[in-house]
Amino acid sequence: MLKRVENAVFSLRMPILLALALLTLVTGYYAAQLRFDAGFIKQLPTDHPFIETFQAYRSKLPPPNSIIIGVHPREGTIWTVDALRRVNEVTEAVFFLPGVYRGSVQSLWTPNTRVLEVNEEGLYAYNVIEANVTPKNIDDKKIERIRVNTLRGGHVGQLVSHDFTIASVKANLNEVDPKTNKPLDYIELSRRLETEIRDRFEDDKYEIHIVGFAKMIGDIAEEAKNVGVFFLLAFVLTTLAVYVYARSIVLTLLAVFCSLVSVVWQFGLLKLFGIGLDPLAILVPFLVYAIGVSHGVQQINLMSAEICAGNDSETAARATFSRLLVPGIMALVTALVGFLTLYLIPIPMIQEMSMMASIGVALKIITNLFMLPIVASYCKFSPAYVVRITKARVTRAAAMRWLAQIAQPRASAITLVISAVIFVVSVAATHDRHVGDLHAGAPELWPEERYNVDTNLMVEKFSMNLDAFIIIAETPELSCIDYPVMHLLDRFAWHLQNVEGVKYAMSLSTLAKLGHSVWSEDNPKFRALARNASTFSLTVGGVSTRTGLLNDECTMLPVIAFTQDHKATTINRVVAAAKQFIADNPMQGVSFKLASGNVGIMAATNEVIAEREMPMLIAVYIAIITLVILAYRDWRATICCCVPLILATFIGYWFMSWQEIGLKVSTLPVLVLAVGIGVDYAFYIYSRMQGYLDAGMDIADAYSQALQETGMAVMFTGATLCIGVSTWAFSALKFQADMGMLLSFMFLINMIGAVTTLPALAVLLERLFPRVRKQALAQGA
Repeated sequence: MLKRVENAVFSLRMPILLALALLTLVTGYYAAQLRFDAGFIKQLPTDHPFIETFQAYRSKLPPPNSIIIGVHPREGTIWTVDALRRVNEVTEAVFFLPGVYRGSVQSLWTPNTRVLEVNEEGLYAYNVIEANVTPKNIDDKKIERIRVNTLRGGHVGQLVSHDFTIASVKANLNEVDPKTNKPLDYIELSRRLETEIRDRFEDDKYEIHIVGFAKMIGDIAEEAKNVGVFFLLAFVLTTLAVYVYARSIVLTLLAVFCSLVSVVWQFGLLKLFGIGLDPLAILVPFLVYAIGVSHGVQQINLMSAEICAGNDSETAARATFSRLLVPGIMALVTALVGFLTLYLIPIPMIQEMSMMASIGVALKIITNLFMLPIVASYCKFSPAYVVRITKARVTRAAAMRWLAQIAQPRASAITLVISAVIFVVSVAATHDRHVGDLHAGAPELWPEERYNVDTNLMVEKFSMNLDAFIIIAETPELSCIDYPVMHLLDRFAWHLQNVEGVKYAMSLSTLAKLGHSVWSEDNPKFRALARNASTFSLTVGGVSTRTGLLNDECTMLPVIAFTQDHKATTINRVVAAAKQFIADNPMQGVSFKLASGNVGIMAATNEVIAEREMPMLIAVYIAIITLVILAYRDWRATICCCVPLILATFIGYWFMSWQEIGLKVSTLPVLVLAVGIGVDYAFYIYSRMQGYLDAGMDIADAYSQALQETGMAVMFTGATLCIGVSTWAFSALKFQADMGMLLSFMFLINMIGAVTTLPALAVLLERLFPRVRKQALAQGA
């Protein structure tokens, strides 16, 4: 069958290359149009109860997707004429940003910032900055009135920092831009926040702090533009390393070119399928490129061996095609299945990454297993090259024969013991790993980046921030004037207030107590819940549904906890505390629904990843086992190929715990890729070793021969990719630096496992369960 496929392919070499060239031109045209595409909604799990609650009440609650801009005088407080004028200018500028819901914009200057009080004449409600005060006529006397109003209205900690040094401007964002009816362009919004807000209003007198998802993703996208520099550096290092191995400019360019062509095809198809490139998925194309380099090195390794044996280019290319087609397809299909299993996680962004990576890996079958040997068949190699590569191969073979001693009984036993100890230690260490973020602010950025500095400062200065965990109390109608229900909400808020990591918690009961005090001439003794419905009507009657603390019928009464950060440990504590309170305090007619707010959404995302991670890995290994059994028809092959992968996976978990890298949307694909790379190494080595075992060779000799043919290529590929991605450690994006370290480690560990643990297992299984074919051959002899 392989011979027929080989003849068919090589008899149509030129038509195939012309068709592939045309495909490259077409996809290249579309690839040039690919742009960054970030979105808040596509990061939400689609089938989690928390997200169902969020979707059901999103129009009635404070939206999790918003921005906060802090105006910060470098000296003094905001209670100056110039400072309040600057706050007004920023407020007006925010109104005209794309995607901003103008009715939600709030600052000291907006008419939705109110004071409610009771005096001798009755109920009195007015703006913090009254209508007759303008930026032109404001003076110190009016500022003192504004300061008192801010205190009376309870806006300290919300719109003004506790130390009066920062005034904030808040705005909610529409997912669809009302002007264009298209999804909001977060990258463009972030750019305009810089040019129209920060650059315009920040000077030697004022700092401007901007936080929110739109700004975070924009900063990541901006830094991602510099990612190309590190990709280029990794590409150059990889190319130089391939040349050192191949000793041929032609073969080096061939391996690199074929891998790059598939990336062009991938980008073009993404554009045709309407899939954008998310800034958090920027590493996926390079990961796919790395897989291509891995297979390309195997191709040129066997190609050079055939050239050294005296064959011409076409004969060498044919032999390379036939011998590597099956193990290559097996390895790529396994990696493809691995990426496809990511689609099982119901998070649109991860599903996008799954499709992106799957398309790239599928295209590698064409570029690396078909196009590369076809193009190689037209190459010419000089006698000088044959001399160079022959000398190099002799030196490498000697090194591989020395390394092959690991397949001796004593050495293999020691290797297995060491592997078992490492496995046990790694499994124990994985208990410390976390699903979710492990650092405050945006963990994708370094702590000293402007966004994280701004975030930490705003969290420190304000009671309320963007990290909110919202529980919905579904209650009978008019429960906002029912003391038992309101008392339950008040105790719930107090319970959350005392959870470590919660900065402030509130519900309608918080404002009801404040209202009771206001109606009692601001007497602090009356800052408690009223006991009868009539008084309750007074205390909550002035609370608008726009606060998100109630609806018109009083059947939705949220409890909101503002957290210091959104680290996994903080989220886990808050969720556990909320669930415990709900379990311990049942009330007829009252049903609590978790959860909304960005912390609730992150909790849902973390839970989905935690729940689906193990089934996904099991699906990957089932696919590997199935493919190995179909290809080799030998259960020993399954153990030899899979055990090193399992060992590498748990060592990777240990490394993540050690480096404080959380398992989340951006890191999960890396672990799947590591399995795919490990499969490459295992398949190429085992396929050659099994051939020699079936021919009757001793296990040690079979492994020595396999190592001489493919082992150096495997080791070289692992070391090259490791060195290439290690340069990412210097990236301005922290998550790229983390992924660089993780990938380098995984490339290295998988390579070591393939050349040590795999043969050691093969020796053990061969001693315990000798092959029938080998025994028959021995008896015949």
